[in-house]
Amino acid sequence: MAAAAPPPPPTAAPEPNMVPPLTSPIGHPIFSRIRLATPSDVPFIHKLIHQMAVFERLTHLFSATESGLTSTLFTSRPFQSFTVFLLEVSRSPFPTTITSPSPDFTPFLKTHNLDLPIEDPESYNFSPDMLNDVVVAGFVLFFPNYSSFLSKPGFYIEDIFVREPYRRKGFGSMLLTAVAKQAVKMGYGRVEWVVLDWNVNAIKFYEQMGAQILQEWRVCRLTGDALEAFDKVSI
Repeated sequence: MAAAAPPPPPTAAPEPNMVPPLTSPIGHPIFSRIRLATPSDVPFIHKLIHQMAVFERLTHLFSATESGLTSTLFTSRPFQSFTVFLLEVSRSPFPTTITSPSPDFTPFLKTHNLDLPIEDPESYNFSPDMLNDVVVAGFVLFFPNYSSFLSKPGFYIEDIFVREPYRRKGFGSMLLTAVAKQAVKMGYGRVEWVVLDWNVNAIKFYEQMGAQILQEWRVCRLTGDALEAFDKVSI
């Protein structure tokens, strides 16, 4: 009787496919938009300014109100006086077509692929529309100034602020870049701002962006009673 044929060797297990399919999402995508603020955004601007005052340890100087912001921020066309860019983020792409309050500005859109999702416990306080997931993450407030040395106007940035959950992800760079690009577009000569001397992280960030930190200059300020006293001074 012939011996039975040996069983065939086991089939080798297939090599695992380590490359994700092209349709798989990369990390945790988040979409951002920088747009011109409007009077309806004042409640968010007010909250952002207060959070900035807390971060800068200057809450004792904070007295802004929503009504005060409404009556002073939106009295002129954008870029002719006080202008605010809002930074918004969403888990869904923003529409590419949006009506801008100014024909001189088109909103900036960007996609970020993050390693981890962003946890924002205060998102409900910064959502313009509760029916979608758009959240206000930061802002920059600026206005025109003038350089006699350059014989050109420029922009002075009064405030630039990104809320804590969204820091160190490139959003501050986006806000600063948006102002600088607008200055170039309008033929302006420079963009200026100040930074607190203890804020080492901000100083390093601004230097990496190409800004010069002018150590020899000091800010001079008249405000409050010292300013009001000049009403009684004869010229």
